[in-house]
Amino acid sequence: MSDFLAPAPSLAEIAGTVDAAAATLRGVMEPTPLQFDARLSQMTGARVLLKREDLSDVRSYKLRGAYVLMSALSADERAAGVICASAGNHAQGVAFACKALGIDGEIVVPTTTPRQKRDRILALGEPYVHLIVAGETYDASSVIARERAAEQGRTLVPAFDHLSVVAGQGTVAREVVAQLGGKAPDVMILPVGGGGLLVGCGAWLEVHCPGTRLVGVEPAGAACVIAGLEQGGPVSLNKIDTFVDGAAVGRAGDVTLPLIMELPIEMMVVSEGQVCSEMLALYQSDGIISEPAGALASSVLRAGPHDVTLGVSEGQTVVCVLSGGNNDISRYSEVIERSLVHEGRKHYLLVSFPQEPGALRRFLDEVLGPNDDIVLFEYTKKSNREQGPALVGIELGNAADYPALMDRLESSPVTAERVDPTSTLYRYLV
Repeated sequence: MSDFLAPAPSLAEIAGTVDAAAATLRGVMEPTPLQFDARLSQMTGARVLLKREDLSDVRSYKLRGAYVLMSALSADERAAGVICASAGNHAQGVAFACKALGIDGEIVVPTTTPRQKRDRILALGEPYVHLIVAGETYDASSVIARERAAEQGRTLVPAFDHLSVVAGQGTVAREVVAQLGGKAPDVMILPVGGGGLLVGCGAWLEVHCPGTRLVGVEPAGAACVIAGLEQGGPVSLNKIDTFVDGAAVGRAGDVTLPLIMELPIEMMVVSEGQVCSEMLALYQSDGIISEPAGALASSVLRAGPHDVTLGVSEGQTVVCVLSGGNNDISRYSEVIERSLVHEGRKHYLLVSFPQEPGALRRFLDEVLGPNDDIVLFEYTKKSNREQGPALVGIELGNAADYPALMDRLESSPVTAERVDPTSTLYRYLV
């Protein structure tokens, strides 16, 4: 199937394909809710609305692009089947489309894809979908999918790097404006993986709502679009952090990145820890179960001392796309851990205790504050040494108490070394 890449389309032409894609999706999926968020509105002074793509049939926006591309396949292409690579959300969109359109599909997911997403893929696509778990990252799985597509004659359904997919994903912006009664939002914040949602929404808004401030947010461990913008073209990151799996892309699209360069977009990078803090706030305050990528957009409205924050004006209408809710509940322990570390409330120390009675008691009484807690203590006594090392994890009642803790530690008989968050040991702990 042609992806109509040559000649390169104008932004106006892309906006037109978004309108056509909206017609294709009519009757296939209901518009997702646009909901007022009291927590973020109070925090910023703006009127913050969440575009709840997590409430779609596949719990993400990925159905939009996958269905638009697959619905346009010829009879021969449908008979040959499709294949895709995905970290999980795009796969669910493809699986839904396979079943709805009666098309056989192979789906390749990396080994890091949560079990919850794998199960949902099969539930949505059976009996049309066959799941292949291969590759450690989305990019590795993508190579496998392309090779299998060439071998079997299947049509590749890219997660973002195809203009039909871009058009489908761009219907999110079109839908938002319709839900606002035809009025443009002052600010629209989008999560960014490979750039499909950003291009589709950006092109449509640039044509129809040029005054809207468009912001794209990438996770620090996979900021491939910013890297590509800095280098003037797509580049492959040497390594990525796959925690924000829905946006953990190591290389921006050959189709999407040149178009991103044409758009007036602000790009931001947030740490995985900041994303985790926002996930917990969405759950605890708003009652929303978000996956990491789903919390990317709204995370930049946080205003904590360690947060990267987007400035918005009081009274502005700000729309954050909550892109997905396919979160595995077993990941919440890591979410809490990363959040505490990001907020400066959890620290790991290598402490050398004098090997004498009462050393640990003095540490508890003289070093720890009244609201501090030891959450990890690993110690092996070496009887032939004067000092015994211990790995100590400390959770503070307040992040601001950390300097006082270190001052007390400096004045105590023990010596300590903070475990650097960039070290291999730290990666082992978190």
